[in-house]
Amino acid sequence: MGGSSNTTTTTSGGGGAAGKDKDRDRARGSAVSFTEGEKVLAYHGPLLYEAKVQKTENREDEWRYFVHYLGWNKNWDEWVASDRLLKLTEENVRKQLELKNQSGDKTVRTGGRSAHNPKGSNADAKADKEDTKGLVKGKKRKNQLGVEEKERRSSESLLMSQFPVTLKKQLVDDWEFVTQLGKLVKLPRSPTVDDILTKYLEYRVKKDNKISDSCAEVTKGLRCYFDKALPAMLLYKKEQKQYKEEIKGDVSPSTVYGAEHLLRLFVKLPELLSSVNMEEDALNKLQQKLLDILKFLQKNQVHFFLSAYDGDSKGADGAKGK
Repeated sequence: MGGSSNTTTTTSGGGGAAGKDKDRDRARGSAVSFTEGEKVLAYHGPLLYEAKVQKTENREDEWRYFVHYLGWNKNWDEWVASDRLLKLTEENVRKQLELKNQSGDKTVRTGGRSAHNPKGSNADAKADKEDTKGLVKGKKRKNQLGVEEKERRSSESLLMSQFPVTLKKQLVDDWEFVTQLGKLVKLPRSPTVDDILTKYLEYRVKKDNKISDSCAEVTKGLRCYFDKALPAMLLYKKEQKQYKEEIKGDVSPSTVYGAEHLLRLFVKLPELLSSVNMEEDALNKLQQKLLDILKFLQKNQVHFFLSAYDGDSKGADGAKGK
């Protein structure tokens, strides 16, 4: 995600934010029908992705379509209404590009290639693997790709299939505030990312009655990932100027930014973890710990996240983790 992933991020059922788009409103009113097996462009959160209609069903005089996002894990397959779909035409591919540019996400692939969303970079990872197929030959190539695909799906199924629904909505709201309403998170945030990770460690100590070295290592690593990933992939275009004003010298982003941007990092984790050389068992254990932190964010969502941007005082200032 240039923010998100989803980010992206992001997120299933994100039609509310994109519904403000005029083209999408026209699609909603035109009662466009799609057929089984047809390739389409589907809204998922604020962006459009290439998908395939697998099933159609008429529910209470409204056609709904079961779609598979090409290059994504099947856990993301879902039923959508016609207002979430567009025909795969040159005009709509241009629309896909426009939305990508507006979001500031330079890693989105368009024009018939799989795209990655604010919730994860599943399609990007698949595309990268496809690009390397020509470099390997014979049976060894087939076996190696099979292992990579298994590991990729394992990563996706753990982190993305268990992504809390309320946090998915948070990602969509975050996108809408910044890209559609032009409002930014007022900095510095309170609590900061550093504060939140410290509160998480305190929460684990209280729950487990001991200090876990592994939890301390994971939070330290997450903090390091955040500091490096924020300027590279977690900001929307409209936030770049603010970043340059706030982060100067030796200032770490984790001591300035808060939960809103930390959540965007979780959308990017499948992409980041795919490049880590770890045994599958160790990788699964790491993801379980990351999911535990994600659930901690959900548990404290009302305290950690702002309800409105651009200096609104309602939200997370002075919050304490439960």
